[in-house]
Amino acid sequence: MRILRAIHRGLDCTIFAFIRLILIGLITGYRMTLSPIIGPTCRFHPSCSAYGLESIKTHGAAKGTALITWRLLRCNPWNLGGLDPVPDRGHWHPSINPDGTPRVKSATITPYI
Repeated sequence: MRILRAIHRGLDCTIFAFIRLILIGLITGYRMTLSPIIGPTCRFHPSCSAYGLESIKTHGAAKGTALITWRLLRCNPWNLGGLDPVPDRGHWHPSINPDGTPRVKSATITPYI
């Protein structure tokens, strides 16, 4: 049974690695073909394609795709853009705000009873 589980895990890793390579290839293809024609239009730094490559390399295919999708949904005329780095591994939000200030968690206040 252990052998079957190991084979299954190995196949899962291989499939996810293959999907990851496909996604990286698609983004790289966009950067080499369409991006030079369209020109720099991204409101964020790093650009959406650079963000996509880094998020897939950092977080893998599934979470990287979710982060890219959320980034593309925010890239619109009603958003000012700004600095938006890829979050560190294990996090969903970057450690800095779009204006460059550090993101801090709000302090919780414990009421006295």
